[in-house]
Amino acid sequence: MIFDDRKQAGQMLAEKLLKFREHDNVIVLALPRGGLPVGYEIAQAIDAKLDVFLVRKLGAPMQPELAMGAISSGGITAMNDDVVKTLHISREKIDSVIEDEKKELKRREQAYRGERPFPALSGSIVILVDDGIATGATMKAAVKAVQTKNPEKLVAAVPTGPKPSCEALQDMTDETVCLSTPEPFQAIGQWYREFSQLSDDDVRDYLDRSEQ
Repeated sequence: MIFDDRKQAGQMLAEKLLKFREHDNVIVLALPRGGLPVGYEIAQAIDAKLDVFLVRKLGAPMQPELAMGAISSGGITAMNDDVVKTLHISREKIDSVIEDEKKELKRREQAYRGERPFPALSGSIVILVDDGIATGATMKAAVKAVQTKNPEKLVAAVPTGPKPSCEALQDMTDETVCLSTPEPFQAIGQWYREFSQLSDDDVRDYLDRSEQ
């Protein structure tokens, strides 16, 4: 399945999520930037709130490419205990990395959300959305982070991704919707005819339009 663009992908995903229109406690959290056009279509179709959900990897000291955890919107921190124990990473080093990433997270939150408060997730049905997954690492971090806020139900929704990544998400969530699992899977963009990069202004525009 090749999508024309993110808008069409969002509309097709929305068809699989229409049952959530019956609930008044649904929040669609889109991962920027590519997840916003997809999440916007879903939020419009099911009459739900749309917000942005940022995830920053916490790179291990001396091995920054290795994720020892992630920090997310709303000040949610999820650690990879196996990595922390294996590398004997001290609390002081963890706190130092968290502090650095908090600053960048705050900057991006301000750029995207402005003065909008982060939504309360406890007791809500949360639908996490992106324009696709490859390894699924970012979405997995988002899932772990949201789970610490005790949502009533957690759903992951993506237009496309490799089957193993989608299956891994299914094991972590109450429900996962992945429309297409093509193989071989090399990059998300190959499954879109139009896959242009989005700007920070685009993200704000989707959030503003959703509020209106």
